[in-house]
Amino acid sequence: MKKRQARLECTVCKHINYLTFRNPKSTPEKLELNKYCKWCRKETKHKETKSK
Repeated sequence: MKKRQARLECTVCKHINYLTFRNPKSTPEKLELNKYCKWCRKETKHKETKSK
């Protein structure tokens, strides 16, 4: 299965801060990770958005 690119967006300020890859077969649900946001200057929850 081909890996798919995922864009991670901060749930607080809505900036797209990270690009990562995920295997849709092994993780069918959207990613939700705690990552550092340089705009908020703290660790916030980042959710996967639509990739172009």
